Amino acid sequence: MKLYSSLGPNPRLVRMFLMEKNIEVERIHLDIITGENRSEEYARKNVMQTTPTLELDDGSLLTESTVICEYLEEVQPEPVLIGSTPLERAETRRWARRIDQEIAIPMTMGFRGGAGRPMFEPRMNVVSPEAAAELSAMSDKHWIWLDGQLGDKDYFCHDRLSLADLVAFCFIKFGGTVGWSLPDGTDNLARFAAMMEERPSAEIWRGEE
Repeated sequence: MKLYSSLGPNPRLVRMFLMEKNIEVERIHLDIITGENRSEEYARKNVMQTTPTLELDDGSLLTESTVICEYLEEVQPEPVLIGSTPLERAETRRWARRIDQEIAIPMTMGFRGGAGRPMFEPRMNVVSPEAAAELSAMSDKHWIWLDGQLGDKDYFCHDRLSLADLVAFCFIKFGGTVGWSLPDGTDNLARFAAMMEERPSAEIWRGEE
């Protein structure tokens, strides 16, 4: 298999998932700053021209980070990162979706329309600077909510590492690369991030954040 990867939280999520699963793949780094992912060659692999993309041995192509993780869980169930029962899988997906919908989406849209505007405005539709500020504030409010949900636990569900934890950690790390930090009142998440940082899968490959 080949993983087309780059800077950003979603490629990092799949890299961490692969490492936690002990799955070895060839990794191809795309420079999204210079627009390498916008090439016609890559567009034939991923029509959205986003990263990551997983190319299977038979040439099949998978895109969207959580979809790739779901596939990897099915082909290699151990160690369990989504769930070993329907109820466990539903619980993990619920937490991953909450983090993605309520935090990651407004966070990334706020960044693209705000601090990241010079890079993203020529390439895609971005929200106004005013909307970007509102989206960033919305995301911070939900980070504070998530901190309360985590409480004194190490993980969001099942008392063990899951996809939901990896999603949360990857977006915390993303924030750190663009000048953002966890808002005040999120000591539980700061503890969680420090714990996750100790995992071997948190290592950076070829400077990819």
